Amino acid sequence: MNLTLLTEKLNLEVRCCKDKLDREVSGGYMGDLLSDVMANSKKDDVWITCQSHQNVVAVSVLKEHAGIILVLGKEPDTDTIERASQEGIPLLVTDLPGFEIAGRLYDLITV
Repeated sequence: MNLTLLTEKLNLEVRCCKDKLDREVSGGYMGDLLSDVMANSKKDDVWITCQSHQNVVAVSVLKEHAGIILVLGKEPDTDTIERASQEGIPLLVTDLPGFEIAGRLYDLITV
């Protein structure tokens, strides 16, 4: 499944990199501790987090994530959006909690 379809199905709002939504998503990872995400997430995962600072972009680049979903209505600041744009990492936003988005993502990917 690609990010375009995922964004539509999960009703996510795109904050940057709309031109990168054709990227395929093979899984997901939910976590807010950067070292945990670096140790355990995988390439082509979409990362679900409440962290909205620019360090999440650095971790996503390192791990080659498909994108980042910010939960609970968290909005990325200008520096985060700029960094994500430079690196080509889509930033997606939802008002839903991480638990709910993770469950919905799991259902979409494993069907």
